[in-house]
Amino acid sequence: MGTVTHRKVVPPMKTTRIVLASRPTGRPEPANFRTETVELDPPKPGQALLQTLYLSLDPYMRGRMSDAPSYAPPVEIDETMCGATVSRVLESTDPALRPGDIVLGYGGWQTHSVEYVSYLRALDPAAAPITTALGVLGMPGFTAYSGLLTIGRPQPGETVVVAAATGPVGATVGQIAKIQGARAVGIAGGPEKVALLRDRFGFDAALDHRAPDFADQLAAATPDGIDVYFENVGGPVFDAVLPRLNKFARIPVCGLVANYNDTELPPGPDRLSLLMSNVLRKSLTLRGFIQTEFLDQAGDFYPAATQWLADGRLKYLEDVVDGLDNAVPAFQGLLTGKNLGKLVIKVAE
Repeated sequence: MGTVTHRKVVPPMKTTRIVLASRPTGRPEPANFRTETVELDPPKPGQALLQTLYLSLDPYMRGRMSDAPSYAPPVEIDETMCGATVSRVLESTDPALRPGDIVLGYGGWQTHSVEYVSYLRALDPAAAPITTALGVLGMPGFTAYSGLLTIGRPQPGETVVVAAATGPVGATVGQIAKIQGARAVGIAGGPEKVALLRDRFGFDAALDHRAPDFADQLAAATPDGIDVYFENVGGPVFDAVLPRLNKFARIPVCGLVANYNDTELPPGPDRLSLLMSNVLRKSLTLRGFIQTEFLDQAGDFYPAATQWLADGRLKYLEDVVDGLDNAVPAFQGLLTGKNLGKLVIKVAE
């Protein structure tokens, strides 16, 4: 008589995902995305099946929707939109992870994913809220830390100015500048954000770039000039900052969100020669960067930031939106500054 083998029949796991249906021209619109439900392949050796709990939305995603040359490959048409995720392990073929473990990964805009365990970072929910792995203790926080300390190099008593200062990168930049003994000036859009900079994040001065006298306010807030300008925005904010830069000022260029939806060059005269003249006359350091260039510093960042968070020197703010189906309108709002703090989509409990 033959041997009877009992095998548990596991139904195929499905994921609901948002894919890039077409490349946006200018502002991303709902028609550029498509929501669909598909089956996932079971995890192969070295992989884990994950349930997405939280999805990070970040400005860099706008660039990944374009097929123009960039520092990272574009999201292909009909491919799941990219994004960092905090997820729960449902199944693992690697003993390093067990069902129920919480991990940081890159599952993208979907409810479930299959990822290689070697690419995941296990999280300790007792050490800090798990959403911080997408913000102050994640890529945005590390971007602020590495860009400011490596390129900006703030010294005690210097003035550090940061744009988009209530965002997860900008808020962290300002607070680390103060930890380093520098003076922090934050720029944001609207009275509510300006108040947050003063009351929650402890900036020495906070300015509204929408104010008609913004340039005058900036001059008054930086009587000794600007030694470090952490650039997240570009556009008119940089125009006001440029004449305030001191000799040997450092400018880490992290983002240019004011121009992400542009389809042509901005109107007005060509001001490149003005910029280059300042770079020459003032011996400015102007350097763009991507945080992955500094990954060798990650081992220093995580313990330092975790300690700063624990002792109250580093604070954060999250804007949590419920439901994957709200990812597209939330992302549209992100590109126009509607969010308050780190924008996170809550996908599941």
